[in-house]
Amino acid sequence: MTTRGTADEYKQNVYSHPDFPDLTVAELESKAESFDLDTHLVALMFNEPFYADIIRSLHKEETRAIATAGVLYSNEVMRLWWNPLFLAPYNSSKVRGILKHEGLHLALEHTTTRRYQPNKVWNIACDLAINSTLTLEEMPDCGFRPGKPLKKLAVSDKVSPEEAERHQKFSDLIESMPKDLASEEYFALLMNDPNVQEMLKKPEGEELVDGGNMDSHEGWDDLSESDREYVSSKIREVVKAAQQKADAANRWGSIPAHMREEIRKKVNGEINWKSVLRQFVGCTQRADRLSSVYRLNKKYPGVHSGTSRDYKPTIHVYLDQSGSVSDEWIGLFFGELGNLAHRVDFKLFYFDTEVDEENSLVWKRGSFPKTLRTRCGGTDFEAPTKHAEKTKCEGYLILTDGEASKPSSSRIRRGWVLVPGKDLYFKDPDQKDVIIKMKKPLI
Repeated sequence: MTTRGTADEYKQNVYSHPDFPDLTVAELESKAESFDLDTHLVALMFNEPFYADIIRSLHKEETRAIATAGVLYSNEVMRLWWNPLFLAPYNSSKVRGILKHEGLHLALEHTTTRRYQPNKVWNIACDLAINSTLTLEEMPDCGFRPGKPLKKLAVSDKVSPEEAERHQKFSDLIESMPKDLASEEYFALLMNDPNVQEMLKKPEGEELVDGGNMDSHEGWDDLSESDREYVSSKIREVVKAAQQKADAANRWGSIPAHMREEIRKKVNGEINWKSVLRQFVGCTQRADRLSSVYRLNKKYPGVHSGTSRDYKPTIHVYLDQSGSVSDEWIGLFFGELGNLAHRVDFKLFYFDTEVDEENSLVWKRGSFPKTLRTRCGGTDFEAPTKHAEKTKCEGYLILTDGEASKPSSSRIRRGWVLVPGKDLYFKDPDQKDVIIKMKKPLI
């Protein structure tokens, strides 16, 4: 079913196409009148059946409320919405690329449980990962693509020289990025760039950068955490049906083998290391009793004040400084911790045979710590174990390649975060220890 937005949803006289700025609104309207999305969906069904099955399950909504196109969950319905002024000027290859782009956002859970803050940076990272998979013929010029510079931003009455310079630096960063990294890896590259950190200081609601946006991410952050899990399960049902159908008929279209395997794992319930990490953080919270005049004392109502509980976990993160713990894995780990920093503050320490207390830092929501190399010795797990007990934290995580002898038992909740492809050198960790084996996402 297709519905059309109302006339007052969009002011036609202010619309400018990101790839066809010379076309007037009247010319775009003329093209939109003859544009039929169903024709492109039929072609997608023959050429890209996996994507077609996903798109077919969505409620299709033609609207002027957004400038481009996008997917979102609203009013208990998963939607594909698009502005006809945006899609109409493109040829069939570009429309197919946009539809594939939206399908992958859903299949890879970018819109639900796989979300990071700040969302402006995460949205760009997802686009970079997805657009690496599109051919040049399918790629709209206005999209973010690794190795491809953004359109130059000229100085004008509306653009200051400083803004134009920041835009060019961002364009240079995108152009320098390799293709085929995971969204989390692009996120780490962006967050570690000082120019991006400066651009994040722009007022809330402004785009991070002018240009580079081929779709809308509106509504992604309106869901509560519990709603995300529910919506994710609904999307997973759709993607699983498409995956099973593609496997049965051996019709995956252009989707490469490694991406097929990633999709199968996501929809068939493989235990996610991020879920284990979230559980560790959730179970390590401490409840502090506070006097409260707003809550009645159950034993002496009206006589004594009641109590409330304030959850203030203190979780230490110890980063192994051995060379085999690469910046790539650190960035992947930091990305997920940043996603959890909305409810806890992490205190970060570097260690080898000793813990470096001088360069420790408190990691709060919205920050992204720099990857430092402050130590270069061997690895001794006894150092973070003793340090955690001395500082009396509620729990601690050790990011490591596992290449060291077993430390003494810990009276404090301890989690081992192992980089991809590695295991603990010792085979008998304490029963109460939590083992978190990271996996590099493929896209």
